[in-house]
Amino acid sequence: MSEPMIIRVRLEAPIKEVRHALTDPAAMRVWLAEHAEVDLPERYEFWGRRTPEGDVPHQRLLHADDHTLRFAWLLDGEETTTEITLAEEDAGSTVLTLSQTHFDFQDAITGASIRGVLQVFWSLALSNLADYVQGREIGPQPDYTTTDFRGHLDIAAPVSTVYDSLIDSDKATEWFGYPIGIEPYVGGRFAMGGLDANPQPAKIIDLVPDSAISVDWGPMGVVTWELEDTGGATRLTFVQSGFDTANPPYGAWTGWLSGLAELRRYHEQSNWRPIWLADDLAA
Repeated sequence: MSEPMIIRVRLEAPIKEVRHALTDPAAMRVWLAEHAEVDLPERYEFWGRRTPEGDVPHQRLLHADDHTLRFAWLLDGEETTTEITLAEEDAGSTVLTLSQTHFDFQDAITGASIRGVLQVFWSLALSNLADYVQGREIGPQPDYTTTDFRGHLDIAAPVSTVYDSLIDSDKATEWFGYPIGIEPYVGGRFAMGGLDANPQPAKIIDLVPDSAISVDWGPMGVVTWELEDTGGATRLTFVQSGFDTANPPYGAWTGWLSGLAELRRYHEQSNWRPIWLADDLAA
């Protein structure tokens, strides 16, 4: 079996508050899942439309204490293991480390197993958790029961500023947390990993300054950002379409939603720093 996937994040809240958010069903229904039930040390369950194979709860609690939560999670016929540990960074922040077994990046590319979404599922969930413990609104969430990929969020920054961060390679790389190379014109390349590292980049097929950007990702469909001024702030509408609805790219969609959550923090927090800690595999 391959090594577990590891994601590490910094949360701007004390351990006690983070653990409460991790184990309180009402909190979990905000940042994690449509439904959640917890009765420690016997039960830790979440399910619903925002959860892969979320028709019923598939978790089995293995261990819980003040700093560790471990549970089995049955996905696509395999029992995986998720472990979350908390460590104090300083008096006001917590480092959360999540490990997840049975993740194969090839499944993320091919869609052969729903387990392929695990990396981006947890990246988005932990991004939501970061907002939740700071009292910030949670952004758009995936729905694993539909192929209608559309969401929007409001960003407290001017349209021109948000637009620039979407088409400037350095700024996009900064908030997304992964190298992105962008040629900001129709026909230009949009390359995850950078222009020199991606031999099959996506292509910009529409670009209206301060208004809209559309990028063709081939089998993954077309991704469109639409920006609208709302009295000095920006309403960002995000759509992914044109993919094979028999094999929806839930992983790509969830990954973009995670990125947009960081985009909003990037513009709204004067002392912004990425929540993702170095050398992890977060989106």
